[in-house]
Amino acid sequence: MSATVEANVRPDYDDELQKIADYVLHYRIDSEEAFETARHCLMDTLGCGLLALRFPECTKHLGPLVEGTQVPHGSRVPGTALRLDPVKAAWDIGALIRWLDYNDTWLAAEWGHPSDNLGGILAVADHLSQKRITEGEAPLTMRTVLEAMIKAHEIQGVLALENAFNRVGLDHVVLVKVATTAVVAHLMGADRERLLSALSHAWVDGQSLRTYRHAPNAGSRKSWAAGDATSRGVRLADIALRGEMGVPGALSAPQWGFYDVLFSHTNKDLATKPEGERRFHFQREFGSYVMEHILFKIAFPAEFHAQTACEAAVTLHPRVRDRLDEIERIVLTTHESAIRIISKTGDLANPADRDHCLQYMTAVPLAFGELTAEHYEDDFHAAHPVIDDLRARMEVVEDPEYSRDYLDPDKRSIANAIQVFFTDGTSTEKVEVEFPLGHRRRRAEGIPVLEEKFRRNLATRFPAWRCNRIFALCQDSAHLESMPVNRFLDHFMI
Repeated sequence: MSATVEANVRPDYDDELQKIADYVLHYRIDSEEAFETARHCLMDTLGCGLLALRFPECTKHLGPLVEGTQVPHGSRVPGTALRLDPVKAAWDIGALIRWLDYNDTWLAAEWGHPSDNLGGILAVADHLSQKRITEGEAPLTMRTVLEAMIKAHEIQGVLALENAFNRVGLDHVVLVKVATTAVVAHLMGADRERLLSALSHAWVDGQSLRTYRHAPNAGSRKSWAAGDATSRGVRLADIALRGEMGVPGALSAPQWGFYDVLFSHTNKDLATKPEGERRFHFQREFGSYVMEHILFKIAFPAEFHAQTACEAAVTLHPRVRDRLDEIERIVLTTHESAIRIISKTGDLANPADRDHCLQYMTAVPLAFGELTAEHYEDDFHAAHPVIDDLRARMEVVEDPEYSRDYLDPDKRSIANAIQVFFTDGTSTEKVEVEFPLGHRRRRAEGIPVLEEKFRRNLATRFPAWRCNRIFALCQDSAHLESMPVNRFLDHFMI
């Protein structure tokens, strides 16, 4: 018998990696809407991080791995006095941003929060700016940060449009790692070969399982997973910049590549396709589409598939608040993705479990007229048994039209509707909300609310005079874009 021998012919880099690398290196962003949206995204994302500093379960993770470590030109963590190496700073900033599930969102075949990439972007840009100044060079400006944000959003979002990592059990933070790796390597001065090397290692890395986002294992790891991913992106970029060889067939290598190991074999639709078709699908070329269409979480710190349900519940609150004990049933009409991701019954073990429960996130504003981060905490839940009483009376049903419109690229709705039925045979009207406040179709209505959210979040950490200064700076796009990154971060330090 003769043994099969593998042909040891080193391939070119996968086309998908080359597509991402060439976009990062050469695409010129000329969309004013993208830069304007990125400015608001920067404000909102930093504000979410500042608010998270109020929660000890988050802050216990912050700081150097070795206490007392001093880092030359250390990256700053907004809202603190910390100066860390860029890898740990990216972890800390990313964890703060994501902790309360209140930053921006992208919904498609895959979901995610592209502003998670700001952890790596800001940490590296701050470190490089300080280092450049000491070497007599010009620091990076905030325009560069905004551009990196737009490109990171685009990489993560376009990959998510038609590629469902969740269907094979992988968490969306794989896309944070890939996007951060790409834009951070570019900030650090990578040429095409080193950028491709960095990207290949991002795909070869072990990938996170989604189990920490779902019953019965939902827990606080989902609040720091993106910080971990953006931090890993910084580390991989650094490894590549040191000259580490890449893995050209990271995606496509038969048996050993990402597609065969983690994507195709566990996806029946892909597994039955010819080998050449077992690849990511791209609905569109990379540009600035994702930033322009990003969804802001303006009204509620809640998983985005529930945002319109929360809005409908607030509308119904005045009609039901005095009749909660008379409610017979609550019909919650939603879309398929919400049912698959966040619809759950039974006991909810912790805040992370509650902020990924459609029924909980609907019951609180129905009973209390609002939903805040504090409403997920153990003490609040224990003190208000009415929440679980309302959950027990909920019926969740899918509207196929909602599910179709959710995936329609011309609509991208996230619809929910609520109707409450009482024991005396009466009922409320059915309140439907198709597009959440943070949707592109509601920008004119939503941006003033986003700005007020940013002001509130600033006030949780800084005195009024500094809040006013930071807000004014962020409102002046020309001044903001020309400001050195290190000077911008000066405003956020304790």
